[in-house]
Amino acid sequence: MDPYLEDRRIWPSVHHRMISAISDALTPQVAPYFYVTIEERVYIAGPEEDEPGPVVPDLFLVKHPEAVGGTGSAAQAPLEVRDRYIEVRDASGQEVVTTIEVLSPRNKASRTRGRRAFLAKRRAVMSAATSWVEIDLLRGGERPDEVAHQSDYYALLKRRGHVDRLEVWFVNLRDALPVIAVPLREPFPDALLDLGAVVTDVYTRGTYAVRLDYAKPPPPQLRRADSAWATERIAVWRR
Repeated sequence: MDPYLEDRRIWPSVHHRMISAISDALTPQVAPYFYVTIEERVYIAGPEEDEPGPVVPDLFLVKHPEAVGGTGSAAQAPLEVRDRYIEVRDASGQEVVTTIEVLSPRNKASRTRGRRAFLAKRRAVMSAATSWVEIDLLRGGERPDEVAHQSDYYALLKRRGHVDRLEVWFVNLRDALPVIAVPLREPFPDALLDLGAVVTDVYTRGTYAVRLDYAKPPPPQLRRADSAWATERIAVWRR
């Protein structure tokens, strides 16, 4: 993983492209018996939310506030946030087979509506007859207890019908990103999602090589060994 992609000014673009790239990677594997669709979870983020630093949603609409009482003062406008996620659906009955979430800073910021909305969706899908996949390529922010403090990044799979079993791919910064399973329905085998190929495609198509500031990594601070590794990789790339 390139930790510089975690810059909050860059991540909304990365997230948008990852959703599309994952959908494109899965579609030829699951057709014609299943199809992949991109959905949205919509909520209003109020000005009272406690968020660490600027967080930019994937897409937002701002209503211009009106002056109050002719004094020229105005209430802060609410923010309508649209979090995108992926669903694999059965082509014949349209039922959701697997939900895939790629986490964003707003999903991971404590005491925010974005995190509450994400956790509510997570609980609902995990208790339903649907498989759940979550992909976290952000080192910062909150994580569910099952995967907290285990690695820099992870992908988690909860298969439908498995009450107490999770499959998790733990990944550190210097590890190759894994190929993970995306369940379908019997008798069809799992689709395979190569996260390394997805990130490489996103990086190339988004021309992030010319957009990222490689002079300073974004927070959270890298461990000493990881910082040395990243510095060496950047130096080789520049040469």
